[in-house]
Amino acid sequence: MTGESEDIAGIDVETPHAARIWNYWMGGQDNYPSDRAAGDAVATVYPDIMRMAKLSREFLVQVVSFLAGEAGIRQFVDVGTGLPTMQNTHEVAQTIAPDSRIVYVDNDPLVLAHARALLTNTSPDGVTTYVHADYHDSDRIIEKAREVVDFSRPMAVLFMGVLGYEPDLGVMTDVVARLMAPMTSGSYLALWDGTDTGDAAVAGSEKLIEAGGMPYVLRSPTQLATCFNGLEMAEPGMVPITEWRPMPHRIGTDGPLDAYGAVARKP
Repeated sequence: MTGESEDIAGIDVETPHAARIWNYWMGGQDNYPSDRAAGDAVATVYPDIMRMAKLSREFLVQVVSFLAGEAGIRQFVDVGTGLPTMQNTHEVAQTIAPDSRIVYVDNDPLVLAHARALLTNTSPDGVTTYVHADYHDSDRIIEKAREVVDFSRPMAVLFMGVLGYEPDLGVMTDVVARLMAPMTSGSYLALWDGTDTGDAAVAGSEKLIEAGGMPYVLRSPTQLATCFNGLEMAEPGMVPITEWRPMPHRIGTDGPLDAYGAVARKP
């Protein structure tokens, strides 16, 4: 593991924390009573949130497996990493291609602390590193990523369930476009996000705010698809994450899920 040397500030365990709430929904242990209370408040009106959390990790595994395998990608920039859990991007990619290089990006000091401890290489040939940056700061992300990955070769940029923290649609698409701009032809964009496709999901996002959590904007699949303008969408396109090249043995049960994702290639 390589990384930067920012000091970690004290951790506030009394205020619900976005990454820790998500960790709770995924069944992790890195959370506190305030996080679990906020997570449970959302689950009371939107029980599928826990299934979404688990299936979103399955989507990541499917996507990274496709990119490292069929697409032949060896460089990954995972933006908005969140707290490490099982089957992280580098573990999936380096299992398929041991020389894969992964740059994790997040602006959360708590995530940074966990990343340093847990996001370590799974192969001697690969590289796993961490950039402490907000995804709005594309210049910093690109500058630090250049220390690890070769921008003359194709790479994949991942936004896995994080774009809703930007409330403005235009700014959101600009965030994605600015990071994709320096990527060479043959690079990929992969993302998923929660959607406003169900009343319960919308009620859940409102309940999260009431419980003291960070607001998260749910968008329509059509709005999310604008992030892929100018790119060549891989099959099956923008679909619920449960329908994107599903694994033979899925976590949980089938059924509607208010989360859509897609993968596309830069021509």
